[in-house]
Amino acid sequence: MDDAHVLIVDDDERIRGLLQKFLIRSQFLVSSARDAAHARRLLEGLEFDIIVLDVMMPGEDGITLCRDLRKRLSTPILLLTAKGETGDRISGLEAGADDYLAKPFEPKELLLRINAILRRVPAAEPVTVMPKVLNLGPCRYDIERGEMWRGEDMVRLTATESHLMRIFSVRPGVPLSRMTLVEELGRAGGQAQERAVDVQITRLRRKLEEDPKQPRYLQTVRGAGYMLAPD
Repeated sequence: MDDAHVLIVDDDERIRGLLQKFLIRSQFLVSSARDAAHARRLLEGLEFDIIVLDVMMPGEDGITLCRDLRKRLSTPILLLTAKGETGDRISGLEAGADDYLAKPFEPKELLLRINAILRRVPAAEPVTVMPKVLNLGPCRYDIERGEMWRGEDMVRLTATESHLMRIFSVRPGVPLSRMTLVEELGRAGGQAQERAVDVQITRLRRKLEEDPKQPRYLQTVRGAGYMLAPD
C-alpha cells in the first residue's frame, strides 16, 4: 500500500533506524517514537495508517499503550513481542492489537504483515458534514437553534412553521410528499391534514420568499410534493 503512514514505536534506536529505512524503501511514509509519551505527542498532531508498537519499553509498556489507544483510535496496531512470549501475544490481542510479530524477525516478514493488515482495513467512507446554517437568499436558517433570520432580524415562525422548517432542513434538496409532511408533523406533536399542509406552506413562503407566487427556496415538485432548495 503505497504512501501509507507508519508509526514505529520502539525504545531501541538501532531497530527504529533499520525499520524506518526499510519501510521508506518500500514506499511507506514513516515516523518513529522512542517511547509511549513520544508516540502520544505524535498521535496528537498526525494521523497514521498503522502503528508498529514494541511491547517491552521503559516506562509505559506497549500493551498498556495499545489498550489506551484502542479506546479512542481505530488505527491498526501491530505488536512486536520478545521471543514470541505467549503471554505477551495473548495480552496484546486482548488489548486490541490486530497482529503481533516475535523478535527477532526479518524486515520482509514485517512488511508482509503490515500489507496484510492494511488490506483488511476497509476504505474510509466519505463523511457527509451537515451544514449548521442553510442560506435561503435574504434569509438564513439555523438548524441547531431552529431559528430563521433575515439580516439582523429574527423571522417569527408559528409552531407548525417551525416544525416544517425542521423537517425540510434535515433533507435539503429532497422532495417530501404531503403525506410525509403530515406524518412528520404528527410525530412532532402537531396536527395537520394534507390540505392544511398546503396552507402552512403558503404562509411559510410569505416569510421566506422574495416572490411567494414564484418560490425559489420552498419549491413545489410536480407529482412529488415540496422541497427546500437552499443556496
